[in-house]
Order: sequence, then structure tokens, then C-alpha cells
Amino acid sequence: MIGLPNLKDYDVSPKTGFLPEELPLTRLTSEYYKPWESLVEVLPSLILTKRIRKLVEKLPVLSIDQIKGDKKELRRAYSVLSFLTHAYVWNVDVPTDTLPKPLAEPLLEVSKILELPPVATYSGLILWNFKPILDMGEDEEFDLDNLTTINTYTGSIDESWFYLVSVYFEYKGAHCITDGLDAIKAIRENNKEKVIDSLQKLAESIDRLGSVLMRMEEMCDPHTFYYRIRPYLAGWKNMKDAGLPNGLKYGDEGHYRSYAGGSNAQSSLIQTLDIMLGIEHYPTGEKKDSSSSKSISSLSGQNNFMNEMKTYMPGPHQRFLNHLAQVANIRDYVAEVQDPELTLSYDACLAMLKAFRDKHIQIVTRYIILQAKLYKKAGSSNTLRSGISKTAEKTEQKGTGGTSLIPFLKQCRDETGDLAAGKWGKKILSAGVLNSRYTSKMEIEDDETEHVNKKAKLGLAGSWVDGGEEQTGHW
Repeated sequence: MIGLPNLKDYDVSPKTGFLPEELPLTRLTSEYYKPWESLVEVLPSLILTKRIRKLVEKLPVLSIDQIKGDKKELRRAYSVLSFLTHAYVWNVDVPTDTLPKPLAEPLLEVSKILELPPVATYSGLILWNFKPILDMGEDEEFDLDNLTTINTYTGSIDESWFYLVSVYFEYKGAHCITDGLDAIKAIRENNKEKVIDSLQKLAESIDRLGSVLMRMEEMCDPHTFYYRIRPYLAGWKNMKDAGLPNGLKYGDEGHYRSYAGGSNAQSSLIQTLDIMLGIEHYPTGEKKDSSSSKSISSLSGQNNFMNEMKTYMPGPHQRFLNHLAQVANIRDYVAEVQDPELTLSYDACLAMLKAFRDKHIQIVTRYIILQAKLYKKAGSSNTLRSGISKTAEKTEQKGTGGTSLIPFLKQCRDETGDLAAGKWGKKILSAGVLNSRYTSKMEIEDDETEHVNKKAKLGLAGSWVDGGEEQTGHW
């Protein structure tokens, strides 16, 4: 029998989840790397004055030999280099399709060690890009109001808040990881009462995630996000309309590379919950064959988008998900035991996760879909737009990759509810389980999102590709 994953083996913490247990470095320690840090420190000003490209091109080509054996230093270097890279590509009206050697060479090398693509990912933007405002005690809990970002593109509160809500989301998600693993362990011990208790705790932990997500509106304005922040989060995959038809050349490489931009789909936490609960996702418009005799835990790799997003996660986190998929058996156990209280506890987890996905759809609709619809009213026609922010002028909206967002998210939500094991679960999941405490200000009806989505096909950082083999999404 395969053993349960040891969290430390995969850089996962029972306290902070997929966030590092030790706070990220706020600066590379060696003065040798001061040229990088000096630029990223004033990045918002360099973007504002459009000086970033000239200064990047004057950088020396630095070796990463001094930091190769230090995980924290490598993470900081990755974050710095990816911030500078996206600023370099997207800062002016016409994006560049070639990244100069001073950024390309060290970014490629650092990315390879961290097992990440050489582009801004959730890891560099979120997991390794926060710090406390006031010093924290060793055992002190994270407080969203005591966190700030290390770097941003715009220097705005809106951008910092956008990242920090995700940081806090990951922190609160640590309980989901431990609760789910406790349930799997209890199944192996055939301790039904412990399984029930763990699933009830898991449902409560998932519910908290929804409340964290809905705090986005407190200090992140949708218009500011859509036009000022989102353009810098875009990658260079399926970005023909934004000016990068082939992708990006890295240094002296003679070929183009294509990568999606930063995305919450690159969070390991959501895929962890799906795996634990036996939820399978399929390409948009497709469903699991109801006649299939395979157990939930034996199914894998059905959704190309989800598998692709795993490659945008740090290597240890990818391997954690792979290990977890080999031992997750909650759904099968619930189906086999047929205990009413156990079934109810499992269905409560599904209900909370479906409610979370409902809230996510509301956020995306407000921050992306409606902003695209209101493009002509959003600002002066003389306002300079670059990259993906220019695509709002087109009849059919596209983001960093280009296709329908809302249908994909709704299918993910519906696939979460389809697995309900009991009558109560099926009823409540088909009716919807939104908590008005968190959604009253942002509630948007499905017919509104359908109407808007006829013209808006994009994700929060924009990239969506859908159709058979491809399917991507952002924020």
C-alpha cells in the first residue's frame, strides 16, 4: 500500500499550506544582484515613465552560481526576474517578442531548478511575494490586514490587495489539506467516526475559503484591475491579437516559447480539494460517461487544462498532487459504506466547494466580463492601452490565450455538484448554496453572465483556450 504523503517532502506546511513556512526573502542578500533589485524596487515608476526597456538592456548578464543551492534565494530571484520580464514585454504600446540576455539567461536557469516555466506564475506573484507589515511572533497567525506585497507592477493598493487575498486564501487553505489527509488516514484505519469528523472540518475549512475570496472587492477596484493590472499578468501564449503571434524569444534562442500568464488556476490548493473529493473535470462541453465502470479514484488526466496548469506549479507541489491522487479514496469509501451521516458530511464538502466556485464566477464576472462590456464607458478614448487591454476594442474579447471563461467555470462548478452521494446533497447542490453574508453585494445572475459572455471571452489575467485539446484560464 502506498503511504500517505509527508507534507515536508513536498514543501507543504500544515500551518501555511503551499505558502513557504519561512517568510519569503524581500531582497536577494548578495550585493552582486543589486542591479536586479534596484530595478524591481522602483518598477512602478519605471513602468510609468516607460524607461524599463532601456534600463533592462543595460543590465549585466549575472550568473546564478551564488544562489543555486539556496531555495529561498532562488525563489526571490525567480520572482524578481519574472516581474522584470513582464514589465519589459508589456510596458509600451507595442509588446516586444524578444527578451534580452540579461533577463533571459538567469530566468531560464532559475526556472529550470525550481521546475517552473520562465514566466510570471502564481508562485512568483503570490506564494513568494508577501511580507508582514508589522513583525510577527513565531507562532502568530497570519492576518490579512498585516500583510503587504514585496513587489507590484503599478504600486497600487488594488494590485497589492489582489495578490494578498490569494496569499491569505492559501494560508487558510492549510486546514483543508490537513483535514482531507486526516480523513484519508481514518479510512485506512476503518474509523468511520473519525472520517465523518474530518469531513465536517473539511467542509468548514472550504467554507472559509469562500469568505476570503469575497474580500477581493474591499480594496481592488474592477476597472483598475482590468485596465491597469491585468495587462502585466498576461503571458505569451495564444496572444496574436495582443501583438505576440508567435510567443517570446528568450535571449539568443533561435525559437519562440509560448507560456500562459499568471493564474489562480496555478494554485495547488484547488486541485488538492478536487483530488481529495474525487472531482473530475473534463474539456468544456464534455461530461463523464455515465456508463463508465471506473471508480472515481481511478480516473485521472481527463482535463488537459488542469494538467497543463500543474506544470506551472513548483515541482514539489506537482509531485504532491501526483502522490495524493494515488491515495485519495474518500468518494469511493462514502459510496461503499452507505452511511447517512458519512454521506451528509461528504456532500457538505461538495456543497461548500460548489459555493466557492459560484463565488469565483461572480468575481470573474464583475472584474472581467462586465468590464469588457463597459469598455466604451470605462475611460477616455485617448487613454493609452497596451497588450491585452487593447483587445477590449474588439467585438470578441480575448485575453492572454483567448476563449470562453464563464462556460468553463460553470462546468467546473457543476462537476463539483454532480458527485453528491445522498438525496440531501443532490437537492442542495442542484438548488445552489450561496451564503448571502458574503455574496449580497456581488450577486450576479447566471443569465447576466451568459449575456455578457457572448462578447467577452477571457480570464482574469486573461488566457482562455477552449476546444478539444486546449483549454486555459486565468484568475
